Amino acid sequence: MITTCRLTKPGGALKNSMCGISGVVSHNEISSRLIDSIKSLEYRGYDSCGVAILNGKSKTIVRKDIGSVDEVRESVQLDDLQGFTGIAHTRWATHGGVTRENAHPHSSCDGKFSITHNGIISNYTTLRAKLKKKGHTFLSATDTEVIVHLIEDYFKETGSVEEALLLAVKELEGAYAVALVTPHEPDKIYCARMESPLIIGLGDDANYIGSDFNAFIAYTKNAIVMEDNEYAIVTHNGYSLKNITTRKEISRPIQRILWDHKMAQKGGYPHYMLKEIHEQPSVVHSALDIDQQQIDDLASEIDRKKQVVLTGVGTTFYVTQLGQYYFSEYAGFTPNLVSSDEFKFLSKVDKDTIVLATSQSGETYDTLSALKYAKQNGATTAAIVNVMGSSMARLVDHLVLQGSGPEICVISTKAALSQMILLARLALSVGLLRENITKRQYSTYQSQLRKLPDIIDKVVNEKSGFIHNVAKEQSHIRHWLFLGRGRYYPVARESALKMKEVAYVHAEGMPSGFLKHGTIALIDDDLNSVIFMPTEQEKELYELALSSAEEIKARDGYVLGITFESKKARELPFTDCISLPQAPPLIAPFVELIAAQLLSYYTATTLKRNIDKPRALAKSVTVA
Repeated sequence: MITTCRLTKPGGALKNSMCGISGVVSHNEISSRLIDSIKSLEYRGYDSCGVAILNGKSKTIVRKDIGSVDEVRESVQLDDLQGFTGIAHTRWATHGGVTRENAHPHSSCDGKFSITHNGIISNYTTLRAKLKKKGHTFLSATDTEVIVHLIEDYFKETGSVEEALLLAVKELEGAYAVALVTPHEPDKIYCARMESPLIIGLGDDANYIGSDFNAFIAYTKNAIVMEDNEYAIVTHNGYSLKNITTRKEISRPIQRILWDHKMAQKGGYPHYMLKEIHEQPSVVHSALDIDQQQIDDLASEIDRKKQVVLTGVGTTFYVTQLGQYYFSEYAGFTPNLVSSDEFKFLSKVDKDTIVLATSQSGETYDTLSALKYAKQNGATTAAIVNVMGSSMARLVDHLVLQGSGPEICVISTKAALSQMILLARLALSVGLLRENITKRQYSTYQSQLRKLPDIIDKVVNEKSGFIHNVAKEQSHIRHWLFLGRGRYYPVARESALKMKEVAYVHAEGMPSGFLKHGTIALIDDDLNSVIFMPTEQEKELYELALSSAEEIKARDGYVLGITFESKKARELPFTDCISLPQAPPLIAPFVELIAAQLLSYYTATTLKRNIDKPRALAKSVTVA
């Protein structure tokens, strides 16, 4: 049985990223596919990479180094490798620094077992000490290396690769996705999963494993999504999926992905970030085309609950904060808002509560933990996510799959906007149910949302040049204030985060009302301010934002106004002004967000930053 899913229209303490695992097993030579596969996952981690490939029944060749896939490809001659079975990994450092020794794959003392791993093993220090006493030698500072030594140890006892893997993973505490190759069984890849994503791709002449679909979408669109507490044995012509505890065989429908792998390519843009900013009109269309019944079903569930809690972390926290404003205005009540990393310490939930989370990857550890905590306490759970088959998609009671397509840049732009649109749709549906808005108003708001793609298209195509010039002229500034009021406040916070993430420039997002309560003391030649101006229809908000701009100008501060075209625009007290096509209040924050994304992008390009792979960041944080 094959199920299908269209993902888009064409057009705590120590933390670990999503790092990329890939693997290929075939009766044909695989090296080029293996390297291309891990390159397709490089957005998940990019400080080092490596491969382990079997070139026969006696030996596994492991080559790895620090740097990008292309850099390592050249430094250790990855293209010279040949074989029929192999695994690969691209890393974002957690345990241990960025060194060749800490790069994956890791091998056993006898060199007969090689593994890649995502996640964090919380009891690795205890396991490491035990294995050292048994005579094992460790070459890295990673938690991963204990896994391969455990497997080696148990293989000596049992003589079975499968048995050794199972006994090893049962000793692990924490999260893992593990892939294993060995010349003892050279035509197989063994893999296991616990709270870290792993997917099997089913091809014609080969089978694949990957951290996500991008690992093999160029070769096959048929996939089996592994779940927690499962392991698999993958060969070139089949696979076996089993439960780790019971060892019983599992039958699961094949999922078919209907996007084209070309969607994950740059398509002529210099960076994925710019490509994904330009894709936002199409992404908005996709968000608006999601079946209204899905939205209404979730709206009905929200309407029945006494308490509604919105949660996310990082960008998705600001996404849900904007959603809070939409619920307040259009649905007639204000849901609680809690950052998912603080959820357990702040939220009191029960059977009369619904918790709605947002996550692009569906694997964000803090948000998954918040949802699990909510379920344990009897709450109903819901999520808006972008990845079919992700942990969050399978966990929650109500799922909205946003369909934004692959987002390769570490910095989220189009996925975040899609989630904002869906939260606005949801707030409108709840508002209609609660009779906070009339059917006529609801219809008007739906029409306004449908106008958004054309307005965004005008911004990215007609305003980019001016925004680029402003960014170049102000690129020497190292401190920025992003100021907004009302629903423009979360836009200010998300825009400041983008400036920090991609340009490495210090930026703070805050309500403009905070300015006179201390922050105004910072105004000088070394600090610039951005004011997100509401529409003139929002008279009170407009006057408050204008007052903040005047306060900064009165102290000779630089003010960049992001506003909408009008006769008044030229008279406003701005040093520079980004004037955008007019938009109604419902969609105005989205339009201004696009301008701020471009400002951060062009500041980063002027400063020659690594746009798609900013330092110290990866696409998602999956373990705490």
